[in-house]
Amino acid sequence: MSRIGKKPIQLPSGVTVTVSGLEVTVSGPKGTAELVVSPRVTIAQESDLLRVTPAKTGNQAMADWGLYRQLLQNMVTGATEGFSKQLEVIGVGYRVSQQGQNLVFNLGYSHPIDVSPPEGITLGVQKNTVTVTGLDRALVGQVAANIRSLRPPEPYKGKGIRYTGEHIRRKAGKAGKAAK
Repeated sequence: MSRIGKKPIQLPSGVTVTVSGLEVTVSGPKGTAELVVSPRVTIAQESDLLRVTPAKTGNQAMADWGLYRQLLQNMVTGATEGFSKQLEVIGVGYRVSQQGQNLVFNLGYSHPIDVSPPEGITLGVQKNTVTVTGLDRALVGQVAANIRSLRPPEPYKGKGIRYTGEHIRRKAGKAGKAAK
């Protein structure tokens, strides 16, 4: 029995949900998102509540119940507030600048790295902090992970790109040779 799937989704004012067959469309002040749900679950809308129920029995139907309930909740949150992730660029000579919608990273390589956002994602820069914002939670996380992978933080000095608030486990450097 899904504990997450049992919870109804509260629809805030300004959000409209359209359910037609297996397609669900959520529209809000920040934008519109669409999702095709599994035939193993059914979506029912009551005034300002959205309920997800399993249409069949079985393990996969129970798994889909919680999954699609949370995906719909993320769509509602994205349409009203949006999602964002922040990354810090740390290191001597490591810089990031914005040119139009694209970001240009100087990360100690022999060439600058140009990053262009996919559709629905906005990139912003303040000093050495990059902000990734958008409606789709999974896409925001994936773009942030792709940016972090350009130069992941290293464990000795902590240089690289890290999430804001991420703790990097540090290693001790060389111990050196013992005198004979």
